[in-house]
Amino acid sequence: MRIGIDLGGTKIEVIALSDEGHELFRKRVDTPRNDYERTLKAIKGLVDDAEQATGHHGSIGLGIPGTLSPFTGKVKNANSVWLNGQSLDEDLSLLLGREVRIANDANCFAVSEATDGAGAGKKTVFAVIIGTGCGAGVALDGAAHAGGNGIAGEWGHNPLPWLDEDEFRFQQEVPCYCGKSGCIETFVSGTGFAEDYFRLSGQRLTGAEIIKLVDDEDPVAELALGRYERRLAKALANIINILDPDVVVLGGGMSNVDRLYSTLPLLIRQWVFGGECETPVLKAVHGDSSGVRGAAWLWPQDRFSL
Repeated sequence: MRIGIDLGGTKIEVIALSDEGHELFRKRVDTPRNDYERTLKAIKGLVDDAEQATGHHGSIGLGIPGTLSPFTGKVKNANSVWLNGQSLDEDLSLLLGREVRIANDANCFAVSEATDGAGAGKKTVFAVIIGTGCGAGVALDGAAHAGGNGIAGEWGHNPLPWLDEDEFRFQQEVPCYCGKSGCIETFVSGTGFAEDYFRLSGQRLTGAEIIKLVDDEDPVAELALGRYERRLAKALANIINILDPDVVVLGGGMSNVDRLYSTLPLLIRQWVFGGECETPVLKAVHGDSSGVRGAAWLWPQDRFSL
């Protein structure tokens, strides 16, 4: 049995999977915010619940909103800031009595979709989460690729390429929380989409409300979505020029906008070097469950040790 845990800022979720990927158990609890010791205990409680409910002992994989530094072995870049600077893998391994594998939550999403999702059977999967924020992960041959600095896939904190005049203004007016300006996240997250609609209309609406207006043929909402599609296409074309993945998989709230899967492949070609691009852009098969499933799949399918 494989146990996967998704450690988020508001909830911690556990899943237990059989060797064939069938769900055996699932549970979630509220995250003890700003309390590291209680966070450890909450994770242990979920593991205990999963093993008691199934009667099986499992390997442990954990997805976090940050990464383990390959230099210090401690958590860095987590927006759940009480994790930063902690030896999370060592502390959990000691508490649970077995090795714990940890990866960035977006990389877990990529692993899930590469294992038995939209990228199954593909060598290189680039998986994008476009929700409140914007993140991405890379899976190579089904395994998470973290890179030498532990930050592979941090696509959202690179600048949006090929800015037009309005995008230059946008980057000056809408700074990123990371301290820089012009980050892809500020443009193509669901938050960025809503912000751009506000700049066009003067109305504060959610992404879902704006998409409803698009369906009702509202011209301002259509303009906002068209601009969003163009910006996302440019950002993905930049990745294709560098990584040339076999597939791009979308998750998060904005991935539910169905027309993206017909418009993006055509738009991307305008910015890919040489103008040729057949990279499929697909919706995540496992949706919101992909992160926690990917954490479970951090252990190889053919073998793992307890």
